[in-house]
Amino acid sequence: MPMEEELVRRLPFSMPAEQSLLGSVLIDPAALNEIAALINGDDFYLGEHKQIYLAMQELFLSNREIDVVTLIDMLVTRGVYDKSGGEDYIRTLSEAVPDAMNVRDYARIVKEKSVLRQLIAASNEISESAYSEQEEVTAILDHAQNLIFNIAQGRDTKNFRHIREVLQDVYAHLQELRTNAEGTQGVKTGFSALDRVLAGLGRSDLVLVGARPGMGKTSFALNIATNVAKQTKKTVCIFSLEMSADQLVNRVLSSEALVNSHALRTGELEPEDWEHLAVASGELSGCDILIDDTAGMTVTAMKAKLRRVQNLGLVVIDYLGLMQGDHHNDNRVQEVSEISRSLKILAKELMVPVICCAQLSRGPESRTDKRPMLSDLRDSGAIEQDADMVIFLYRSEYYKTDQVSDQNTSIAEVIIAKNRHGAVGSVNMGWNGQYTKFLTIEGEREQG
Repeated sequence: MPMEEELVRRLPFSMPAEQSLLGSVLIDPAALNEIAALINGDDFYLGEHKQIYLAMQELFLSNREIDVVTLIDMLVTRGVYDKSGGEDYIRTLSEAVPDAMNVRDYARIVKEKSVLRQLIAASNEISESAYSEQEEVTAILDHAQNLIFNIAQGRDTKNFRHIREVLQDVYAHLQELRTNAEGTQGVKTGFSALDRVLAGLGRSDLVLVGARPGMGKTSFALNIATNVAKQTKKTVCIFSLEMSADQLVNRVLSSEALVNSHALRTGELEPEDWEHLAVASGELSGCDILIDDTAGMTVTAMKAKLRRVQNLGLVVIDYLGLMQGDHHNDNRVQEVSEISRSLKILAKELMVPVICCAQLSRGPESRTDKRPMLSDLRDSGAIEQDADMVIFLYRSEYYKTDQVSDQNTSIAEVIIAKNRHGAVGSVNMGWNGQYTKFLTIEGEREQG
């Protein structure tokens, strides 16, 4: 149609920027290192330019020289040009710019035009979905938000990515690891003994923290949340479906100020407690910790709120059993399965770790060895499947009623029952009930 042709002609596109970018790489192949994280082949408007860029990537990854001759040979091999064609155009590209100094500026222009084209495509898709009226409004809204969010995050979900592009990203990450190993590892929990096993929480990991009631899973998740907020200076979002925001902050204050949690609840505070609370409050006020205590939240509602958060570093949900599915289901097992899948997708879309607390079934109570197992996960085996890490908390003193005391530090086992990225096993940590605080103990790690 004429209108469609007119629309295609007007799509945002800069021929000089694309040519100058390719020319810069021909002049200085090392420039690929500078732009690898900025653009990919699909950011080029002209198919020919995309193929030239992909051929450059292939030469670069195979440690071959990138020049007019090798590039033409690669393009002929890939079937882009025949043996007699293309050489004049490649030489024109090599003469498009005098040097590669401005390669990042060219890449920025190419990327910006690409983003505008993605927005146009997303708008058309959203418009078609709305006109069709074939889905629920909430589903259309979520899809629309997802499309725009992915574009804003620099992720185009419509196209495949060739492995050579992903390889280049991996190479760039390895280079970062070599020069800044600490800064490029996963999010640290702040517990050194645990971090040695986990090697950090991956940016798109769903981490399940499971325990029987009273074992301290909420405190464990809050301790990690506070550690991450302090160490990374990123925003940590906590969805508290069980406790109010005031109750939750009371727990955090008790842990950080080392003030008895019972004294905080009753107001029976000593003069030195007020000093400790003032110091802890000052530190916590400087942390970007956001709390939502809305009851019965759905994953879609969480996603809508999280997309507006800047500099997001971690999400904590307490707890899975109180979440609701987006679609009412009388079968709770199926509903929990839907929730767990949605949480994993949420972590992947936001590219941050999501820690979700979960209560375990009564299975451990009937066993001689009461340590939790994966089969104790309540309501759904899908939770085990969707989670990247499953961490159980176990304190033997919990089952010895004559020895239970909130006043002394006891031993807590942090059992890594599933770890998609590494080893499983147990780490012994200290648990101080009066401060609702977990502590690192330099002990031996048991192999699982």
